[in-house]
Amino acid sequence: PNTHETIWEYKESFLSRQIDFSSILGPACPLCGKEHCYREITPYWRHAIDLFPEFKKEAIPIARFLCEEKRRTFSLLPTQLIPYFQYTVNAVIGTLFLGIQCRQMGQKGFYGASVAVDPESLLTPYLIACWLGVVLLGLRRAHGVLRRFYNLTDIHCSHSTALWEEAAGYFLSLGLLPQIRWGPLLQALLNRYSHCTRLFLFGTPSQHRACAHP
Repeated sequence: PNTHETIWEYKESFLSRQIDFSSILGPACPLCGKEHCYREITPYWRHAIDLFPEFKKEAIPIARFLCEEKRRTFSLLPTQLIPYFQYTVNAVIGTLFLGIQCRQMGQKGFYGASVAVDPESLLTPYLIACWLGVVLLGLRRAHGVLRRFYNLTDIHCSHSTALWEEAAGYFLSLGLLPQIRWGPLLQALLNRYSHCTRLFLFGTPSQHRACAHP
């Protein structure tokens, strides 16, 4: 978790060396558990795409560390990103807002959202449908934790509930509304969940994915 509203603010702080990763990690190595066993090494770069307030695509540095005991590396992905996604959380949620608004106007949500964003973003209805599934999976998985901080009594997850309506219900209960400045509220939500669980609200990082080989 971090205090930056956007991934671009995070990048600026990273490059100006304003982020103290050792204080975030603490003295114990996340891989072996020994104190003062890890050290920061050269970061790697990955592309990030945001769509709101405008289309923007840039390479983002990702902090990387080496465990001296196991001779293995680990990385810290900022909460503005989703594991294995190029598009930021801000881009994903903002696009789903567009889909919800399109449906409220009697249009097809996936198609309407795909044509409402910058054409350079290369969004397709299929990709937006995948985003809706990933976001709902994350919110359902986190429901038990989130209800400690938010009133989720109006959320009903059933086969009879349309996915768009379920997403709209979650966003409303979490205070995320398209007509307000929802970016800071979204980032606060992501950080709160990560602080409590040490997990990402959306997506699955590499250490929690099933290994390809036994």
